[in-house]
Amino acid sequence: MFTGIVEGTATVRSVERRSGSIRLSVGFGKGRIASIGDSIALNGVCLTAVNCRPGMVAFDVVPETLRRTNLGELQKGDAVNFERSMKSSDLIGGHIVAGHIDGTGRIVSVGRDGGSVRMVISVPPEIGEMISDKGFVAVDGASLTPAEVSRSGFTIYLIPQTLERTVFKERRKGDLVNIEVDIFAKYVKKFVEGRLKGR
Repeated sequence: MFTGIVEGTATVRSVERRSGSIRLSVGFGKGRIASIGDSIALNGVCLTAVNCRPGMVAFDVVPETLRRTNLGELQKGDAVNFERSMKSSDLIGGHIVAGHIDGTGRIVSVGRDGGSVRMVISVPPEIGEMISDKGFVAVDGASLTPAEVSRSGFTIYLIPQTLERTVFKERRKGDLVNIEVDIFAKYVKKFVEGRLKGR
């Protein structure tokens, strides 16, 4: 589990394609930040460390993950958001994030709004219907507050601190972003659908 509070960005060092899957090697600067078997979210996707050395961690990304996320678009030199899995004693500064991506959205526009950046993101209707105005949504792993919500998309406002610590400072119109809706919204939707079908 994660909190959606991005620790910072890391840099893709290599992308090795392996019969439908990829081996993704990511640089985190100096020091060892993970051990084999640890979970780290990259752009909100929970991945397992399969090879670790100082400053570098490798992950295997399977076809299902590539289909549902933007990780398949990564190239050497790209930046990714990262967050290590939370400990039971950690404060949840954002919201409960599973690292299981529901799908992707596409950035429709990016513009200044006072001291913040206003970003409009389009999403498929099946995702949009689970996002609530002033609720929770994880975009590329960052816990954010959606506004101006419809079934086809929503708006987020990014403060300078968020821009500084994340890949959002590099995001542009047309870019693909990973979306994970609030886990409680998914359970409520499933419960309601189940009750309706049972009538």
